[in-house]
Amino acid sequence: QVQLVESGGGSVQAGGSLTLSCAASGRFYGAGWFRQAPGKEREFVATISFNGGSTYYKDSVKGRFTISRDNAKNTVNLQMRSLEPEDTAVYYCATGTYRIPPEDRDFNSWGQGTQVTVRS
Repeated sequence: QVQLVESGGGSVQAGGSLTLSCAASGRFYGAGWFRQAPGKEREFVATISFNGGSTYYKDSVKGRFTISRDNAKNTVNLQMRSLEPEDTAVYYCATGTYRIPPEDRDFNSWGQGTQVTVRS
């Protein structure tokens, strides 16, 4: 397992952009981003394979969010554009096995989360 630290969260107006970053303490294979809105269960957002050649997204973020990684720096990013109030949540970075469709059990390391708030 690796230690994960997210950053880049904040408050933004609807239509705006944010980029989340996740720094890992070591090498990791598959990676993903999840989110949890108040009063709701945690849900999958995006995942990326080890070499970055394969990605998979939640339907509602396709075309707006882009997941990427830098294996030399042990980081994984989530670029978010055209943000909507419904995107408001705590966003979590996770590492583990890249599998489609992804499930929580595929990931064995989790960060503490970073808050994203989208104002209408």
